Amino acid sequence: MSARAVVTGLGVAAPTGLGLEEYWANTLAGHSAIREVSRFDASSYPSRLAGEIGGFEAGEHLPSRLLPQTDRMTRLALVSADWALADAGVAPDELPDYAAGVITASHSGGFEFGQNELKALWSRGGQYVSAYQSFAWFYAVNSGQISIRNKLRGPSGVLVSDQAGGLDAVAQARRQVRKGTPLVVSGAVDASICSWGWVAQQAGGRLTTRHDPERAYVPFDEEASGHVPGEGGALLVVEDAEHARRRGAPRIYGEIAGHAATMDPRPGSGRAPGLRRAVELALADAGVAPGEVDVVFADAAAVPELDRIEAEALAGVFGPRGVPVTAPKTMTGRLYSGAAPLDLAAALLAIRDGVIPPTVATRPAAAHALDLVTGAPREARLRTALVLARGQGGFNSAAVVRAVED
Repeated sequence: MSARAVVTGLGVAAPTGLGLEEYWANTLAGHSAIREVSRFDASSYPSRLAGEIGGFEAGEHLPSRLLPQTDRMTRLALVSADWALADAGVAPDELPDYAAGVITASHSGGFEFGQNELKALWSRGGQYVSAYQSFAWFYAVNSGQISIRNKLRGPSGVLVSDQAGGLDAVAQARRQVRKGTPLVVSGAVDASICSWGWVAQQAGGRLTTRHDPERAYVPFDEEASGHVPGEGGALLVVEDAEHARRRGAPRIYGEIAGHAATMDPRPGSGRAPGLRRAVELALADAGVAPGEVDVVFADAAAVPELDRIEAEALAGVFGPRGVPVTAPKTMTGRLYSGAAPLDLAAALLAIRDGVIPPTVATRPAAAHALDLVTGAPREARLRTALVLARGQGGFNSAAVVRAVED
């Protein structure tokens, strides 16, 4: 269990950019991708805004045989995995059998594929339902398709814990690396912007019903009223540091240094929420003191009570305004399981470039006592970052990433 798990490749598909550097440039520029939904007619729904990925043509990146059997979510995941492996300088065909695995997270599975097949069943009959429906909707389909496409037959799996799942998946990849697997592709991509998926998200009760893209998703703001959903995420190549050194990896973005997951108590129990405990355990796992954390990438639920809980947890650990906090997901919307891996990618790029990306749209409430980075990027020497994620149902997850010294 002594191996260090480092990140050697990043593949990003986000509303603010397809590909790592496009995403990062738009993030630092504060360009929001939140708009009126275009993938279906949302005019009759209470919520009508989303962070959609534009300009993605799956046929330009994937063989035609894959298109009939994959949801949009899986197509984005396959391409993100290709980009991550290329960024890491990894040729999957050259890896020994069972030397690499795939561990992803999922919030909703292939919702749009399932919607289309159920529509065919209802309107035309069972003989018109695709045989691929048996797996294309499933939570584990991204792990399976990435594994098959790249012949990655090592330890693999899927985590389902809403937004927290994205961190939990990367933590599981770290565990497998520490147990001897040289390399794991990990992270998450979600995409459920379709009418069926919209109803499910609406039923969760956390979507904002504001229609002004510039003031809809405003976490830690006195006018916070819920989040705007989005699609996309990031996949990471998590690798044993010694393996990366031996093969001459082009770069090491940083180390997955610590992680912890907790559950909130049942409502009405009188016990404290579990987020602060997750933060404390993750720092202890990394061997990092609160004063060594240079930036926090917040969960940023934009639900007043959840914002209060997160702000109090951060103030309790770091002191009031004790650490810079940011939430670049205000530009993309909450990507569910894809959100936290995208925040991990942003944290690693922030460490690389010495800059904290901004939180847009939000006017932070003084009551939260947060040093929230707004308006423009903030230059800083960054060595250690904390990423937080929570999932509906009481999931809490925290991960620590830090620079790797030569």
